[in-house]
Amino acid sequence: MSLSITKLSVGPMDNNAYLLRCTSTGAALLVDAANEPSRLLPLIGPEGISSVVTTHRHPDHWQALAEVVSATGAESLAHPADAPGIPVVTGTLVDGEDLRLGDLTLSVIHLVGHTPGSIALYYGQEGGHLFTGDALFPGGPGRTTNPTDFNSLMDDLEEKVFGRLPDETVIHPGHGKDSTLGTERPSIPEWRARGW
Repeated sequence: MSLSITKLSVGPMDNNAYLLRCTSTGAALLVDAANEPSRLLPLIGPEGISSVVTTHRHPDHWQALAEVVSATGAESLAHPADAPGIPVVTGTLVDGEDLRLGDLTLSVIHLVGHTPGSIALYYGQEGGHLFTGDALFPGGPGRTTNPTDFNSLMDDLEEKVFGRLPDETVIHPGHGKDSTLGTERPSIPEWRARGW
């Protein structure tokens, strides 16, 4: 496999941090420096990382960000709509942008609803891998606080994720276990009906 994925659950809220590495070049990035830099930095190792991508502005997803960026010299990337709520941001990512990782390409998908600037990263090779932050979990979309945000998130998920990506795509969420789009797809009408 050209993309190595290492998942580590950290902190009191069991946040998932993901180390993504291009196996041919060794280039790496971290998705969500959520907590416990004392565990994240050994995971990253001496090879280092080029960037940390923060999926959204909620504090449980960036508690270790400043320390990881300071220790590694990595860029800190987030969507412009959420960047003001994240302590260290050195660059931004927008919908449809390609993020290079060595020989590999990750696509940025902006999903509005859980927060205004939530993003997912999609790697389209080898069956497909989607790093969703808190926008999509096994069993439904991420938490929203009003019907407008819920409908926005569901619209984006249906159009940009379920409408475009294949069923075998693995969902790697911000908390908990993985799933696939094919497993979750039949439940979309139920999610819409219940409103969460």
